[in-house]
Amino acid sequence: MVRVIILGQGYVGSVFATGIERIKKGDLGYYGIPLGNELPVKVEEIEVVGSYDVDKGKIGKNLHEVVGRYWEGEIPGSLESIVVRKGIHLGSLHNLPIEAEGLEEEMTLKEAVEKIVDEWKGLRPDVIVNLCTTEAFEPFNNKEELIDAIENDDRERLTATQVYAYAASLYAKEVGGAAFVNAIPTLIANDNAFLELAKESNLVIFGDDGATGATPLTADILAHLAQRNRYVKRVAQFNIGGNTDFLALTNKDRNRSKEHTKSSVVKDILGYNAPHYIKPTGYLELLGDRKFIAMHIEYVSFNGAIDELIINGRINDSPALAGLLVDLVRLGKMAVERGEWGTVYEVNTFYMKNPGPAEKGNIPRIIAYEKMRLWAGLKPRWL
Repeated sequence: MVRVIILGQGYVGSVFATGIERIKKGDLGYYGIPLGNELPVKVEEIEVVGSYDVDKGKIGKNLHEVVGRYWEGEIPGSLESIVVRKGIHLGSLHNLPIEAEGLEEEMTLKEAVEKIVDEWKGLRPDVIVNLCTTEAFEPFNNKEELIDAIENDDRERLTATQVYAYAASLYAKEVGGAAFVNAIPTLIANDNAFLELAKESNLVIFGDDGATGATPLTADILAHLAQRNRYVKRVAQFNIGGNTDFLALTNKDRNRSKEHTKSSVVKDILGYNAPHYIKPTGYLELLGDRKFIAMHIEYVSFNGAIDELIINGRINDSPALAGLLVDLVRLGKMAVERGEWGTVYEVNTFYMKNPGPAEKGNIPRIIAYEKMRLWAGLKPRWL
């Protein structure tokens, strides 16, 4: 059994919880889950045991009610037993048309962390999945500064994700091990402050920022061009969507966080920093969860020929990430059982836009896939 807590019960978390229960009922196959059901920990063993949000319209409601906002089909009755609890806000929904409240409105951050850790000790999760809305953040890279910020209730310095990751380290230390999956751009697996804490507290960290659509495709195309010694002159990649995360990204500071994780792939893959524009570019409510992606890559081939690749697509945003999470929570459970505290690059490099630790960087996804399979104890597919 893999016991999971969701932080941020939005579209992705709701699709994840619904899809798992539908698989258990036999309504779905394993499409969209990269490893299908190959792992020794089976998809049917995943159980969502807790959920946190700061949207007043969700707090206190059961997951069955909340999922109804995002899923029009039949909702599994098994979700009725999970009640959405109040989490940490710290402005994560600031400037969004959502009435929000967090535990820090009632107590200090240190007290809020203690309350959450105490609740987690009762829920006994193996894996904690962070799906908060994209935040504007500054990394710590220093464990003492992080702890001081918590102790001194420095609300301007901290984000919800950073507080949750700190709480996860305390929880893991109490119970002997846990995993934290950071599916948003805030640096956790790339921040030495959290990695140092993780190694001391028996916490596994996967991150940062789940790679679901255009970014892994860009990485593979750039690798294809690099392998054929074609010189990339420029890259442009656009994304337009209509869900809450795209609305949040209309804020320039939040957008900068996402741009960093998406853009890091260019120099990592090519070995030089070709001029590029890679970031979410717009919000259109009518699109809902289906995002438009467009990519334009211009490059030099033999005898100075100038070629172009132009790619357009429309992708259901949240199911793409939710399918990755089905693997990540099972791999997190396996990492805990192996005692691999800190972060695991072999997992991050396939599933994340900005794979930790910071010194490693991106590699072509086809190579990352094989490294991940080998780490998981599976036979390689193409090696």
